[in-house]
Amino acid sequence: MNFWSDHLIVAPIVLPLMAAAFLLFFDDRRRVLKSTVSLLAATGLLAITVLLLFHLHMDASAGEATTHPYLVGNWPPPFAIVLVLDPLSGFMLALTASLAVPALIFSLARWHRAGPHFHSLFLLLLMGLNGAFLTGDLFNLFVFFEVMLAASYGLVLYGSGQLRVRAGLHYIVVNLAASLLFLIGVSLIYGVTGTLNMAHLAQRIATTQPEDRLMLEAGAAILGIAFLVKAGMWPLSFWLPPAYSAAAAPVAAIFAVMSKVGIYVLLRLSLLFFGDDAGSSADFGRDVLLYGGMATLTFGMIGVLASQALGRLASFSVLVSSGTLLIAIGIGNAGVTTGALFYLASSTLAISAFFLLIELIERGQDATANVLAVTMEAYGEGEEEEEEEEAGGVIMPGTLAVLGFGFAACGMLLAGMPPLPGFLAKFAMLSGALNPGGIGEGGEMTPVLWAFAALLILSGLAALIAMTRTGIRTFWTPVEQTVPRVLLIEVVPVALLLGLTLALTVQAGPVMRFLNTTAQGLHSPAGYIEGVMQAPRTEPWGTSKP
Repeated sequence: MNFWSDHLIVAPIVLPLMAAAFLLFFDDRRRVLKSTVSLLAATGLLAITVLLLFHLHMDASAGEATTHPYLVGNWPPPFAIVLVLDPLSGFMLALTASLAVPALIFSLARWHRAGPHFHSLFLLLLMGLNGAFLTGDLFNLFVFFEVMLAASYGLVLYGSGQLRVRAGLHYIVVNLAASLLFLIGVSLIYGVTGTLNMAHLAQRIATTQPEDRLMLEAGAAILGIAFLVKAGMWPLSFWLPPAYSAAAAPVAAIFAVMSKVGIYVLLRLSLLFFGDDAGSSADFGRDVLLYGGMATLTFGMIGVLASQALGRLASFSVLVSSGTLLIAIGIGNAGVTTGALFYLASSTLAISAFFLLIELIERGQDATANVLAVTMEAYGEGEEEEEEEEAGGVIMPGTLAVLGFGFAACGMLLAGMPPLPGFLAKFAMLSGALNPGGIGEGGEMTPVLWAFAALLILSGLAALIAMTRTGIRTFWTPVEQTVPRVLLIEVVPVALLLGLTLALTVQAGPVMRFLNTTAQGLHSPAGYIEGVMQAPRTEPWGTSKP
């Protein structure tokens, strides 16, 4: 029995599900127990996803197949409920777990006590995210999507407060509408093709009769709208800045990857269903993604420049990230996709760290305390800070120095300053767009590519201007401010996330090679289709092959 015939592929779904169900048996006053179980589950999930990613990397390096299906119930495809681990899903699993552990550690300082069942909701959210990345059929994608959203409904309202409740209710209504569109789109696609297995659909779409193709494309368009809502494409993104900026800090940190679920599905399905082998439906919807991404990126830049509150600045940065990724999908170039995946990891880690940092920076401001609906006692602000003055000026307290350093790091990451991963990702995207056949094999520089290059540069400039302005107002103004009391357990998660971005910079070569393999597999999906459709059934225990 080899590694892949074991059941480790299903562990990212089963582990958080079992941990969440186990915690429901205990009262919320058993905080130490719940925190320990939740943190162990998240850490174990991170270890499992890193192990899966390592084996995918070894398979790719050895030239072996990197598509590993798991037949739930041991039924043959396309009838089986199939989970598929490939480089893209493994990459997203590892990214999600890398965000989950710091966000959960941060919540242990205070937020996990702000309401009931925080840990169960958090773990169910992870289960839904992991299931959405692993599933190989549209129906179970809908199931995991709903599990993820149901958990997020509780988390987005977590901590009370009028602003949070109002934004949370808007978030719930919009996502319920998106779920309805999802179901309608899946129904139309099933009515035409008779299957919901993604690999089987890719085969069926190519042979769909002309009289049925209009209904198929209508179903795909409706399904696409549901995921464009989740990805935050303009003008469907009106719900995102209020919801993300009002959410509790650890919730907003993990929500940074939730918008990438829409990006993941659009990237996966657009290349699998409507690639070069899709007949007359080839490249269906690509222009919508391209020009919609440009509109989203422009809207996000304007929002970043106009934002006065840190929370809204971070929320509009999510839209900048989504717009950039949508453009990359719309261009449909493997080199651009490689850079986009690197950018996805870099921007998600940076935005998640920024959301955590914002609460610490704003902690001493009375207005923020009202927004978060917490008291100064919850922060331990009872101690007086001594002012240290010298003839040359006022010494910056150590806490503000640490927060200032973290803020500067987030600013440079979001702006894409060299040599940080945001710069490397943008350079890779531009290089792929300008050299579609590889270095030295330049292509035609169309107006669309000029616009893409200009928007990439301007988005970095907008982030730099906004972060510099906010940093000066927050840290360098002479107005007296309360020095917040920050716990080590709150600083460590931010440092971990920023450290991961530094690791991306140092290990950019190996990571980019792995992502290039991932992008090549996405743009040539024959290996994925063959791996799923020819997946062998597991032999019953006690039997042997003749």
